[in-house]
Amino acid sequence: MILKTLKSYFGYTSFRPQQEEIIQRILSKQDTLVLMPTGGGKSICYQLPALLMQGTAIVVSPLISLMKDQVEALQANGIPARAINSANDETVNANIRFECQQGRIKLLYISPERLLTETNFLLKDIQISLFAIDEAHCISQWGHDFRPEYTQLKVLRREFPKVPIVALTATADKVTRQDILTQLDMKNPKVFISSFDRPNLSLDVKRGYQQKEKIRTILDFIRRHHGESGIIYCMSRSKTEKVAEMLEEHGITAGVYHAGLSAAAREMAQDDFINDRVQVVCATIAFGMGIDKSNVRWVIHYNLPKSIESFYQEIGRAGRDGLKSDTLLFYSFGDIVLLSKFAQESNQQEINMEKLNRMQQYAESDICRRRILLNYFGENMEHDCGNCDVCRNPPERFDGTIVVQKALSALIRANQQVTMTVLIDILRGAATQEIMSHGYDRLKTYGAGRDIPARDWHDYLLQMLNLGYIEVAYNENNHLKATESGRKILFGKERALLVVIKREDYATKGKRTRKVAQPVPTLTPMQFANESESLFEELRALRKKLADQQAIPAYIVLSDKTLHLLASSKPTTLEAFGEISGIGEYKKERYGKDFVTLIQKFTK
Repeated sequence: MILKTLKSYFGYTSFRPQQEEIIQRILSKQDTLVLMPTGGGKSICYQLPALLMQGTAIVVSPLISLMKDQVEALQANGIPARAINSANDETVNANIRFECQQGRIKLLYISPERLLTETNFLLKDIQISLFAIDEAHCISQWGHDFRPEYTQLKVLRREFPKVPIVALTATADKVTRQDILTQLDMKNPKVFISSFDRPNLSLDVKRGYQQKEKIRTILDFIRRHHGESGIIYCMSRSKTEKVAEMLEEHGITAGVYHAGLSAAAREMAQDDFINDRVQVVCATIAFGMGIDKSNVRWVIHYNLPKSIESFYQEIGRAGRDGLKSDTLLFYSFGDIVLLSKFAQESNQQEINMEKLNRMQQYAESDICRRRILLNYFGENMEHDCGNCDVCRNPPERFDGTIVVQKALSALIRANQQVTMTVLIDILRGAATQEIMSHGYDRLKTYGAGRDIPARDWHDYLLQMLNLGYIEVAYNENNHLKATESGRKILFGKERALLVVIKREDYATKGKRTRKVAQPVPTLTPMQFANESESLFEELRALRKKLADQQAIPAYIVLSDKTLHLLASSKPTTLEAFGEISGIGEYKKERYGKDFVTLIQKFTK
């Protein structure tokens, strides 16, 4: 029954890893926390149970644009879904309430603020199958996008004790995950953590580029992605406007999105991008959470993001369909100065500074970038990815097992109750007040690393952090903790390779990059057997025409991946068309004739 429903509504014949187990758990009415990367298939985890359970699923979502996108996609699959929000007039909302009371709606999207006002009214009048809390990291003060209104959602457990709660997010570290469970008062929850790896995304960092170099690099990058949608994230509103103006001057259609624009202007920018009227949108971080556009092929960060969570979520907007996509991050010292100022002025100064430090470490690292990202979210990857700039130009490494063992031994002897600075002082044998007052000078490992300069110890500890040998407990005054991977090194079960420190390189890097042209990696798009490029373009034109007739984005009709499969297999009957991945019964009936007719003409 579950697989039949999956194919009938969503067009897939099998589940991605963990999806089926999550769905079975929700069907048995048990609380669940789901961590999956953007584009990893989170939505199906609650949408499919909603179709199979009695009543209406209530989906709590933070943005009107996100609700609109999800509802349109569900309706395009023949699923009765609606959203109650402030963008509707009250007549529309009243009609939606009536449909819910009649049991005609399977999924109702609602903001956390609106949910609280409806708790004693609509929600008490309808049968609720489940609560799905989307973007659940917003509930935690440790999360990168904390929203106070989310903290009131604990009321759901109190008012509806028998209704299962599923919380879903793409970005939550260990501390944030625990906070989500506590804030929602989840009963015996099971936590599902999918791999955060998005192997289809390439990762590149450019350090110390001046403005002219950035512009030249961006123009070259976009030309290699001819006609493909992308996002450029900028730190300031004025920068988004300047970059968009520059792109327009070079014949690239670009929109602007930031909080200083009117709601109507922001909506128009988003609508133009979603409907492919502009190729690029230049935006501040305010843009993107509401975007479910599956054919974004690239993301550029004009400036350094404030945290790894933000960065991961933003690059995750590329390649949601699983096809090859590229990401590029520019990083300069000026970004650090400005972001540090913002962090110091924030309400969570200490944690925001620590998260910025981790982002800086990522940008400056000589270690496989994907390993750093995955380790940050608690996932250990034992090998380099081969799809980042560090892997393509590997640095010199050495056997650093003894260095790592010294650091871990000192950390564990200090009961894992020290920060990075104090650990370095222990290793160096420093006689600071903190060392003496805690008795760290009496540890066996006190001074065991005197032969290594303090700044080199700092570098090695950052490498250990990025390799997943240690982690930072943000909720314990930023104390360092040894991980399972680290213990394997400590007890001699595995070896540790560290990068050779070459100080002189960093000082001259900016000058060198200006003089020597950087090699450009060749873009190799995913290949589909026997695919006809000209047929793909004709299918894309038909998809656009059908989408325009319904005033919906083209990717909601069929994804790029499905179009590639059609151009490859060339089905000439309705039955064969319906067998293509991503085409369910509703889309087969609605669009099959148009697409099959086109393919028949092409293959004659």
